[in-house]
Amino acid sequence: MLFQTLAENKLSLANRIVMPPMATHLSPEGCVTEELCTHYAARASAGTGLIITEHCCIAQSGRADPRQLSVAEDSLLPGLTRLSSCVHASGPSKIFVQINHAGSQTQSSVTGCELMSASALPHPALTNAEKPRPLTQKEIADLVSQFALAAKRVRAAGFDGVEIHAAHGYLLNQFYSPLTNQRTDSYGSASLENRLRFLLETLDAVQAAVGADFPVAVRLGGSDYMPGGSTIADSVAAAQMLEEAGADILDISGGMCRYTRPEHKEAGWFSDMSQAIKKVVSIPVILTGGIKTRAQAEELLSKGAADMIGIGRAMLKDAAWSQKARTEVWEDSAKTQTAPCLALSLFP
Repeated sequence: MLFQTLAENKLSLANRIVMPPMATHLSPEGCVTEELCTHYAARASAGTGLIITEHCCIAQSGRADPRQLSVAEDSLLPGLTRLSSCVHASGPSKIFVQINHAGSQTQSSVTGCELMSASALPHPALTNAEKPRPLTQKEIADLVSQFALAAKRVRAAGFDGVEIHAAHGYLLNQFYSPLTNQRTDSYGSASLENRLRFLLETLDAVQAAVGADFPVAVRLGGSDYMPGGSTIADSVAAAQMLEEAGADILDISGGMCRYTRPEHKEAGWFSDMSQAIKKVVSIPVILTGGIKTRAQAEELLSKGAADMIGIGRAMLKDAAWSQKARTEVWEDSAKTQTAPCLALSLFP
């Protein structure tokens, strides 16, 4: 199943393998570099079905790292176009850009701005976290517009789709999670609809900006897996709302627990959530988390945990993972380190 094609009305993929977003820190001043192009082109040349770039900031106020890739300015379009062209020239891969705002999951020394979030609560996943201030409704509307402008740049640069990052404890996830949202207005914690409102408004604005024929995915941090946080039941209801609102793909991951689950080492550690979601939606579902081998990926597909499988650290370590999975030819991992410059890479 892993090497079956996937054809949707807006997207056609050569196989079900996804390179999920993983930060490289290869973008000084937010710009595309030759190292970055080489990094993604290597995974494309191996035949990876879908590549999703590392998270890209939509505004300086939402920058997560000084070397984070950016889609916040029109001046960045030539570099972004070079990246999409490089990937398309290297293999059959399609490439999406993930767009994001860090909210309170950053530092004011990085953004040069006062940190903002849903509520005035320090981020629960960070030590020595700064206390943010709550966004006003006007500021929320302004950020929705900035997400839409960023998505418009993604299409103009020749990419195949865009993914809205609403996982791993970043801003949209901070509104969704009860652990970080204590608002009492229409974006507040009184209901799931309120907690999801910012994301749904962003999805609507992005769709309007890119047009009806351009795929829009959502990375949903559906469950915090933490006491008092969002639950799998929340994720199921949220997934249905996102599909109804027009999302084309759901990329399922963690919330305030970020991209891991403590005490879980099995392949596909978010599969309890993705499988529950897949039962109630008809759009494709992506699952990532601890999946290292073709056999593990095939098992998760066969049991209905997802439609596509994200291969994270294993593909970061070995750019040829997709090719080797097809041929079942595996070399000593020590001989396949293709990107030693990425030693500091993390999942965004």
